Amino acid sequence: MGVRTLCATALLAALVAVVAATVRTGGDLGHPAALLYWYAAAWVLFAGAAWTVRRVPVGTAVALILAGGIALCAAALSAPPRTSDDMYRYVWDGRVQAAGVSPYAYPPAAPQLARLRDPWLFPAGTACRRWDQHSVAGVCTHINRPSERTIYPPVAEGWFLLVHAVSPADGRHKPLQLAGAVLAVVTTVALLLVQRRTGGDARRVALWAWCPAVPFAAVDDAHVDTLGVLFTVAALGTAAGARRGALLGAAIAVKLLPVLALPGALSGVLAPGRGARARGRETASVLLAAVGVVALVYLPYLLASRSAVLGYLPGYLREEGYEPGDVGRFALLRLVLPDASAGPAAVALMALSAWYVLRRGDPERPWHGSLLVTGTALLLTSPAYYWYALLVVALVAMGGSWEWLAVAAASTVLYVADALQWHGVEAAAYGTAAVAVLAGVFVRARARGDGDRRRDGA
Repeated sequence: MGVRTLCATALLAALVAVVAATVRTGGDLGHPAALLYWYAAAWVLFAGAAWTVRRVPVGTAVALILAGGIALCAAALSAPPRTSDDMYRYVWDGRVQAAGVSPYAYPPAAPQLARLRDPWLFPAGTACRRWDQHSVAGVCTHINRPSERTIYPPVAEGWFLLVHAVSPADGRHKPLQLAGAVLAVVTTVALLLVQRRTGGDARRVALWAWCPAVPFAAVDDAHVDTLGVLFTVAALGTAAGARRGALLGAAIAVKLLPVLALPGALSGVLAPGRGARARGRETASVLLAAVGVVALVYLPYLLASRSAVLGYLPGYLREEGYEPGDVGRFALLRLVLPDASAGPAAVALMALSAWYVLRRGDPERPWHGSLLVTGTALLLTSPAYYWYALLVVALVAMGGSWEWLAVAAASTVLYVADALQWHGVEAAAYGTAAVAVLAGVFVRARARGDGDRRRDGA
């Protein structure tokens, strides 16, 4: 075993130990003071391990990536969710559907669903004061926003029902965490297959498999976003056409965020010189398949729940500050623009990035365009939920620019800062990420320029 392999293995082992310690003793959302230190240690070890594995022989690196990814998932499985209670809603939605009720019909606190409550999700006789307990109408529950209907799209709901169907009656949080671990590892395998098909460097996949956001968000907190990430990776890793559109439609019907990958899936369709007929067929096949899948999976829920199928989405947008005139988000834009202009400016800039990708994007590497649009959107909207950046991490691992990982790090810092009630952190966190992205672009452009000059001199 070479020195570089030993170094990568040692750094990876230290990362696994830190992840295990973080989820077991590093604090939770009710006691977040130590979380930033543990997260910082994990990210530093991740950076060192990912950098070192670049010099390890490819075959050895692939084995190390798979083993390390599985070990990190196992470490994250060693404790219940520590920083998010979304998983409890997943369990509830699966149970409600198994009882033959649409998850969009009633909120968890509704008396119509009282027969489905159990002591684990609805603990009786407690003070209801833990960070993951919520009280409404005299009822204590682990489910967040218990007076609101679910927000999750149909493919996510189908996943919750599937996990419920294969889970033991006393499974509690563990089945969904195991499901998250399976999704994380399968995504690693999918990324390796994409690298093999495209002739890319398989060692890049460590940027997904070992990124701390994956064991924390996808496994310990069991966020369903990982399912959408897997569909997106599969979509961008296949040839343009109806299959790509169908897979993207499935991703969008897990979590709406993968819609930002759509311009990348159509990279270069508006490029000058391309045949209009060929461009039209390509665009139509992707868009029609994506829209068709979304419509198909929504149809049964729409028939059952009608307008209620939107669930809590409108309320969520109000709560998170994404409505016109709200100043809860768009931190970077509000540094230079009036508050009322920040939202429209963000939409315009995202549209501009999408237009650039449609016109200048590389159809052979669609993940580049998807990363540009998705990363730009997160920088401009400054969300506080770090699991949204899982899609960015996967796109980087497909072959995108490494500097975009700063977006995932920034959202992690902001999430913990919100728990610590540190105000005004949004601009600093995402501003630092934006500087990192711009620095990476500059360094890359300069390296290309130096290479061109050397070739011209030769």
